[in-house]
Amino acid sequence: MLKLGYKASAEQFGPTELLQFSRLAEQSGFESVFISDHFQPWSHHGGHAPFSLAWLGALGALTSRITIGTSVLTPTFRYHPTMVAQAFATLGVMFPGRVVLGVGTGESLNEVPSTGITWPDFKERFARLREAVTLIRRLWSEERVTFEGQYYRTKDATIYDRPATPVPIYIAAAGALIAKYAGRAGDGLICTSGKARELYTETVLPKVLEGRADSRTPDYTRMMEVKVSFHTNMKRALEDTRHWAVLALTQEEKISVHSPEEMERLAAELSAERAASRWIVSTDADEHVERIGYYVDLGFSHLVFHAPGPDQEGFIRLYGEHVLPRLRRRFGASDETRKYA
Repeated sequence: MLKLGYKASAEQFGPTELLQFSRLAEQSGFESVFISDHFQPWSHHGGHAPFSLAWLGALGALTSRITIGTSVLTPTFRYHPTMVAQAFATLGVMFPGRVVLGVGTGESLNEVPSTGITWPDFKERFARLREAVTLIRRLWSEERVTFEGQYYRTKDATIYDRPATPVPIYIAAAGALIAKYAGRAGDGLICTSGKARELYTETVLPKVLEGRADSRTPDYTRMMEVKVSFHTNMKRALEDTRHWAVLALTQEEKISVHSPEEMERLAAELSAERAASRWIVSTDADEHVERIGYYVDLGFSHLVFHAPGPDQEGFIRLYGEHVLPRLRRRFGASDETRKYA
């Protein structure tokens, strides 16, 4: 059964606007809202970076049905894992069964300016993530946690307000090592759309399966952030992707950049074709369903739609009316959302 969500673009909009969009998303039939977690946006001029943890508390109180979470947060540098554990335990108590902690290894753009660290190599970033997830899970399940890790330490630490069922942890992966770890240690996987098919079919998904062989988690979610530009005017749908040209940069091109001005400059140098290359761009709802179906066929069952344009309310209403019902009719819907199909 599909679960269909909305991506709250914290790099593009302020916190109050995002709350309005997200409440409308719930009213329009979306089943989840995931927010990006940035200290600095990818674009300096007109960019935003609201604090995701405070925002999620407001979103949970403003809504009643949707799943809420981060896609993704880095629990290793500017956040100590104990603080992440406390924050998401609190969210889990207030909004039981509705909260997801999505995590990843991070980007220099967020971690270097806020902490002054020297950006480490992948080996250290991955090791920190593994240690952080281990510590977070122990804090959610044990009474007194004294932890002596390579990067983090605690002494008789207790999280006093914890939900009856621990918050699920989804792990973002775009390579073999993290994908296998996501399968083994996570409750779910987070991927982003628009990349080479071989990355999904020959690397990420097979490695997740390998990891799952060693996992004790009975249920597992494969979540895909799907980048879609849907408008009644094709020229507008294409132009909207220009704001997110940065997403067409490779990981190698952007992973170590810590300046929004420099990231903006790199994105501005891309052609219009490359800027739109990772997006499903069409005025036809049926074409959107066909192209989104590609990810369903790969095995992704939780799809979170990221729209690039400034008119988010228009997108939410159009997608809620024309695309989500078609997806549910074609691929199935939960009992909770059949009324929207």
